[in-house]
Formats: sequence, C-alpha cells, structure tokens
Amino acid sequence: CKTAAEERAVIAKESAMIRTAIREEQEQYRHRNVAKLLFMHMLGYPTHFGQLECMKLVASPHFPEKRIGYLGMLLLLSEQADVLMLATNSLKNDLHSENKFVAGLALCAIGNLATADMSRDLAPEVDKHLGSAKPYLRKKACLAMARCLTKCPDMVEDFVDRVVSLLNDRSHGVLVTVVQLMTRVLVMDRECHLDEGGDDDGDRDYESPCRTAFLKLVPSLVKLLRNLLSMGYSPDHDVGGISDPFLQVQLLTLLRLLGAHNAKASEEMNDVLAQVATNTETSKNAGNAILYECVQTIMAVESDDGLRVLAVNILGRFLLNRDNNIRYVALNTLAKCIADRQPERDEHDEQHRGPDAASSDNSAASALQRHRTTVVDCLKDPDISIRQRALELIYHLVNRENVETLTAELLNYLVLCPREHRADICTRVLQVVDKFSPSDLWRVDTLITLLTIAGRESAANVQSSTAVYISRSSEDLRAYSTHKLLKAIRDDDGSQRGLLNVGIWCIGEYGDLLLTPYTYHPPSNAPNSTGLPDVDGIDSDEAPVSVSFSALDPATVVDIVEGVTNRHTCPLEVKQRALTCFAKLRERFADVADADTLDKLHKLVRKSEGSQSLELQLRSCEYGALINAITGVSVKLTTAGGGEEEDIFGGGGLGGTTPVSDSVRSAAKEALARMPVVDIKLMQRKRDERSGDMSEDGMGVVFGGDDAGDSVPAASGGEPSLLDLDDIFGGGATLAPAPAAAPPAQ
Repeated sequence: CKTAAEERAVIAKESAMIRTAIREEQEQYRHRNVAKLLFMHMLGYPTHFGQLECMKLVASPHFPEKRIGYLGMLLLLSEQADVLMLATNSLKNDLHSENKFVAGLALCAIGNLATADMSRDLAPEVDKHLGSAKPYLRKKACLAMARCLTKCPDMVEDFVDRVVSLLNDRSHGVLVTVVQLMTRVLVMDRECHLDEGGDDDGDRDYESPCRTAFLKLVPSLVKLLRNLLSMGYSPDHDVGGISDPFLQVQLLTLLRLLGAHNAKASEEMNDVLAQVATNTETSKNAGNAILYECVQTIMAVESDDGLRVLAVNILGRFLLNRDNNIRYVALNTLAKCIADRQPERDEHDEQHRGPDAASSDNSAASALQRHRTTVVDCLKDPDISIRQRALELIYHLVNRENVETLTAELLNYLVLCPREHRADICTRVLQVVDKFSPSDLWRVDTLITLLTIAGRESAANVQSSTAVYISRSSEDLRAYSTHKLLKAIRDDDGSQRGLLNVGIWCIGEYGDLLLTPYTYHPPSNAPNSTGLPDVDGIDSDEAPVSVSFSALDPATVVDIVEGVTNRHTCPLEVKQRALTCFAKLRERFADVADADTLDKLHKLVRKSEGSQSLELQLRSCEYGALINAITGVSVKLTTAGGGEEEDIFGGGGLGGTTPVSDSVRSAAKEALARMPVVDIKLMQRKRDERSGDMSEDGMGVVFGGDDAGDSVPAASGGEPSLLDLDDIFGGGATLAPAPAAAPPAQ
C-alpha cells in the first residue's frame, strides 16, 4: 500500500472476510486467518475477534495448526483475557504428548501466559518435565516453572529439591535456565519475607528453607564459574572472544543474591570474583557486561576492601569509555553504591571517631576520590543524562577535604545547566555547604555567589538560610556580606529575585556598615587563601588576595535600592522588603545622612500609601506613622463616626500640631532600630503552639513562599531552630498596632 488510507481499506476488507469465515466455521482456512490476524496485530490493528480461533487451533490434533494456534495465543492474548482459562485443558493434554515439540509449545505458553489458577493446576505436569530425559523439555520446563512460582510463591518450597538436582545437568541450555529459575526463586522468597513484615536491612540472619538449600550450592556455582573462565575457545557458546557470557552473567547474579548478608558465602566467592574482575577483557561489549555484573556482585556481598577497590577501579575505567551507555552505567552504579553504603559509613564514623580513624587508602571511598577528576569532566559532556548522573555522584563525593573544589565545580555547572534543574542544584549546594563548610566566610560567600547565578530559580529555604547565616555571623562578616550584596544588586539586571530578596534585607538590617570602607586580608597559611569559592577558575594556590570595598554615602545606598523598586519587572515581594528597608535606613542614617536623603527616605516610605497591594499600603502607613513619631510629629485619624480627630499615639490635641511625648519617640525609635532576626522567646512559644505543624529540626523561612516548609540547615551552637514569619513576629498577617509591634524582617 502506498498510503495509510489504502492500508486501512485493505485491513478493513480482510477483517470482514475473516469475520465471515469465523461465522461460517470454515475450518480449512482457520490457520490461514489466524496468520493474517497476527500480521494485522503487528501493524497495530484490533484483532480481539480472533482469540477463540486460536483456542480452537490449539486443540487441533495437527501440529502445523497447533503451532499457529499457540503463536496466536501468545501474541493476541494476555494473562487478563477471560478466554485463557479455556486453554487449561488443552495445555494439560499437550503436556502429556509424546511429541516433544508439542509439549514444548505447551511449556512455552505456560511460561508466558500462566495465571495463578493455571499455575496451580499445571505445576505437577511441569514438574514431571523437569525430570524428563530430553534436555529440550527440561530447559523449557525450568522457564515454565519460574512463571508458575512467580504467580504462586507458596509453592516454592515444594520444588526446591528438584531445582537443586538440576544444577548438575550436563546440558548447557538446562544449566542456563536452572540458574535463572534459582534466581527467580530467591527473589520471590525475599519478596514474600518483606510482605510478611520483614526488614530488608535489619533481618540479616533470615534464612528460608530454599535459601538454606541454595547456599549449600555456592561451592558448586563457584567451581562452575571458574571452569568457564579457564576453558578454552568454545565455538558453540563463545561471544566476541568471551566464553559463554550469558551463563557467566546469570551465575554472577545468583551469587550476588546468595552472598548478600552472608559472610561465609561471600568468603567462598571472593576469589572467583577477583578472577573475573582481572581476567575479563574490556575491548568487547560482552566483557563489559560481565564486568558490570561482577562489580554489582562485589558491592552487594560481604567482600573485603581490596575487592571493592578493584570494583571501583573497573567503574573508573568505564568512565573513560567512549560509549555513553557504558559511562552512564558506571556513574549510576557508583552513585548507587555510595548511597547504599552511606548509612554504614556514618555509623562507623560515629563508633570510631578519633585521630586514628581516618579512612585508609585501601578503601572504596578513597579509590573513588582518585577518579574525582574524571567524574567532574563528565559535567562537560554534551549528553544531559551523563551530566545528571555525574552531578548526582558529585553530591556523594563531597567531604571536608574537597568541599571547596567540588562546590566550585557545581557552581560552574549551575551557570550552564538547564533552568529547570537549577532549583534542585541550589538546594543540594545548600546541603553541602551546611554540612561541610570550612569557614563562615566561605559559606556565606558561596551562598551569595549561588544567588547571583541562580537567584531566580532558588527556593525560599536557600534565601532564608543565607539571611540566617549572615545574621548569626560576626560584625566583620556582616560588613563583607552587605558590601558584596550591594555590589551584586547594582550589577544585576533585576532578574535574580532571590538575590534581591536577600540583598535588600541585608541592606536594611546592616546598611550603616556600608558607610565605612571594608578590607578583608586572608591568612597566608590557608589552603585556599581567599577563603572564597573558586568559581572563576582562580587557582587556590596563588598568593593571598585581599578583598576591598570602598565606603558609600547614604544617598548612593538609597538610590541603588530605589533603582531596584523602579524597574517594571520588580516583583511584589521585593517591593515589600524594599519598603521595610527604607523604613530601617531612615533610622540607621538619622545621624549621618543629610536632610535631603532623610526626606527622600520618608517619601519612599509614604509612596506606597495608595498601592493596590493591601500589605504595601498598610505597612507604608504604619512605617510613616513611626517615622513621624521619631521626628516629633503626631498623626491624627478621624474616628469611625466621622467626629473629632484622634491621636493614634494618645497625645491629644489638634492634628499634627501637638508634639509627641518622649516615651512615644523612644518607642518609635526602638521599633525601627536594629533588632535580632529572631525573637527566641516568641519563637519558642509559637513552636509549642504549632508543634504538630513543623518538624523539630527545621529552620524556618525568613522569606515566606511556597517552600516555607522546606528544611534548611539546623542552627549551630545548640540554639533553637528558626521558624517562619508567624513564629518570628507573632502572627504574620495579623498586625499589631504601631509602634508596639516591631516591623517584620525582610
């Protein structure tokens, strides 16, 4: 057919003819019609109307028709089909056939389509063929039995002895299938144990009858694998110069299941695993498949450190392969192995912490660190899947010795990675910085660099953590952070929302530190003399570099923040923090700024009194009232009944003519003065009230958002963790009368 329309027309015509033949019971054309249906099924057209015809062909006494019937049943039916139960009797009859090919067809059908009920009915007949004198039937019976035991796991113990006896079979086909059967039995046994409430990691001493019987065969399996390695060229089973790779892979898989959580079995197979790892060629894909399975087995069993180092080195060689599939497998396996071993390493570190507890060179972890450069190079691969797997592995590679180098690589990758991946990378970098940071300066500088690169995609917990780390740092570090954030805001185009949030908050809290110059002199004996992340490719071994910032005048600081709010792309949350920033700077610069700057700040605060945002409008009025109180001007409001004006500070008199009292001025100044980021007592009270809504170890979000519940690093020094704005300032949107309530932190 030249077009799809012509094809559909032909299919419709043939389907009508086949339906007519089925309705008229044309037995002589039944096998031909089913063959046509198979072709139509391959093309994607519906063929469900021919399922019963397959059942009729299966029951035919003639082998050609029976063969077409079984083929149609395997392709056109699934185990959910109701008509499949009609084939149970035909399958049982064919299993008793003296023709091995007829019995083989029945075993193939059972191995692919058997349901739980069919498995219980036909398992005894399949078991008889496990002891057949014909290898052709024995290998097919092994695969059929694997299907039956998968559907009915409670029958496993009834066939263990038969399976054990088949391992000594001299037929290669039977040997391959019986190893697959044993593997399937072990998997099913473990799944049944887990379904009954067992723990995959906790029940290391769990031994079932079938597992106990199979463990006795470990020496035989090891001997069989060693014979495959030592045997010469075998034309029947050789693939690319590798002797019987399929059987080797199956044996390694079976040994992995038997050696897991069993020291004795693992010790018996250690030698042969080392032999496989060292003698298998890597020039062919078959050899790579065997090595991959060998590595997985080494990592899963109770092997010694030397064998694990060998496995890691094999994966390291895989990383140098040109084939992206092999590199992907290596990266994925390394990440999985490290993640699986992380709880054990943490427990070991806790039990053996001390000056002599450093990891030795002969360990898998140290061997993996030697391939760190190769892993980092994978971040530059054009294949996104390779980059993602390398990124996942780098997270596991970070420790206190290499945190600065690897974090710099992560920040470099953050510049180039797709935007949809940046949020996750920012969160991961935050976790790394919190856990392995060598100094407070490096931690804060890394987070500021992170926000400069991906502030638009960073989650609220990243911004919150940056603000918390700055607020809890020393005065010197606060000055450095404020200067650097101001410079970053000035250079930014307004797109990095997270950077603007943190920067404007920091300027409002510590804006007075910008009025003095700042110079940082790094210690000359530090490994990284700058103490800063090596994002721009600066060699950390160069001479110490001082970081200097010049002093700014108050008008310049105000103009920079105002410029951010004047952009038409400025989000509402940034404007809200800028409003609070202006109110705080009005108090911070009261003694150092000129009258024009202070008046400009007052106007910027009052600018939002007519805003469409209720929050901006309300805060603008409150802050304006506080600033008026500081300057000695009372504020009058008309009462609800439209009567005489009332002084909101309780001073009385005509609106705006009576100066406020000294106590009101003092309260207003205190409200706008620098305050701690967290009121510990209030936070603790709110924690007690809402203990059911927050995790005990979560640090709250200074900047609210959708990620307000995300956890961030816990506070050091035993101090309580931060909560959200409600916990810090007592109610979030519920506003207390000014000036008794302090304005919210930004």
